[in-house]
Amino acid sequence: MLEKITNYFKETRQELKHVNWPSRDNTVRFTVLVIAVSIVIAIFLGLLDFIFQYLLNTFIL
Repeated sequence: MLEKITNYFKETRQELKHVNWPSRDNTVRFTVLVIAVSIVIAIFLGLLDFIFQYLLNTFIL
C-alpha cells in the first residue's frame, strides 16, 4: 500500500514537469480580464434589476 502511494506521488511529480505553465504576465492579464468582465456583468445585471424594479413599481404596484 505504501509503495502505491509513493509511486503515485513520483508519477505526479513527473507529469507536473510536462505542464506548460503560463507566464506571470499572462496570469496577471487573464486575472485582470476576469475581474473586468465580472464587473461589467455585475453592472449590467444591476441596471436590469433597477429597470425591472422601476417598471414593476410604476405600472403594476
